[in-house]
Amino acid sequence: MRDACGRTVDYLRLSLTARCNLRCAYCRPATLDPADRPPAGRTLPTPPVALPLRADEIVALVAHLAVQHGLRKVRLTGGEPTCRADFEPILRRLTRIPDLREVTMTTNGLMLSHQAQTLASAGLRRLNISLDALRPDVFACMTGAAALPRVLAGIAAARRAGLDPIKLNTVVMRGVNDAELPGLVRFAAATDLEIRFIELMPMGPLAGQWSQHFLPESGMRAILDAVVAEWEPLPGNGAGQRSGSARRYRAWLRGGGTGKVGFITPMSCDFCDACNRIRITADGRVHPCLMGPATGALLPALRPHFDPARLSTILTQALAGKAAVHATVGTTIMTQLGG
Repeated sequence: MRDACGRTVDYLRLSLTARCNLRCAYCRPATLDPADRPPAGRTLPTPPVALPLRADEIVALVAHLAVQHGLRKVRLTGGEPTCRADFEPILRRLTRIPDLREVTMTTNGLMLSHQAQTLASAGLRRLNISLDALRPDVFACMTGAAALPRVLAGIAAARRAGLDPIKLNTVVMRGVNDAELPGLVRFAAATDLEIRFIELMPMGPLAGQWSQHFLPESGMRAILDAVVAEWEPLPGNGAGQRSGSARRYRAWLRGGGTGKVGFITPMSCDFCDACNRIRITADGRVHPCLMGPATGALLPALRPHFDPARLSTILTQALAGKAAVHATVGTTIMTQLGG
């Protein structure tokens, strides 16, 4: 697949459900009060009304993209993908698609303590786990739940199950969890896991407060000077290049030891020119860009019968609407779109 700018698209981020068992402040707050509303002229969409794609529809969609359109990687997202009752059989079927090189997932980790081994047996090899803080009070403030012990237990279970690599994702909010960064780097180094710090994006419920909470990579690194003595670029970082969406470094820690740290900087230094992604929501809407609106709907090609020709046409038309650079303000909520 190619988009309107000639970029090859071979990476699908597929949301399996809009449901989630956390209420992260930047993603899905408990309420939508006036302070949480987006800037004037922007509205948050209503939740999708169509039923989520069925397991057979998901497998047919991904197999078609892999065989006919060169799809090579799928990341399963949500909401929280493990909230879906048939997640494990869907995962097992996707990992058996011969033309697909990689199936991975992003999770909040709440279910991993008793699911990690089952998911590994189903073919999962790598995953990203959200971890926004190590202090229980800050974690609860960020996620809306006193669930830090469950997430840490899930990380430990994923390591025992042999999943590799495991990457930790931290969305950084100035004045909320920015003081957690040094401890998170030390935790990641001690557990031999890579951590990636993600700049807050102006989308979803906190779009109207984005400038208050945004911390660029330069600010993160200034905070990390307390624990990092030296940054060594990892392969793929030459001349400012990225490995995937992150600039990755080996961090030489003060007092000894090293860790791997990545910075994902969609706002201070975007990576749109190398974007190879397309996003599909749980109800089949196509978002060529994380910050953009849906430009297509796949359900007519999947239900009641699978129509591969129509599916290819819808995808081609949807990708034709992908902009060269993402918008300045997002148009949707992350639980509906997936990360």
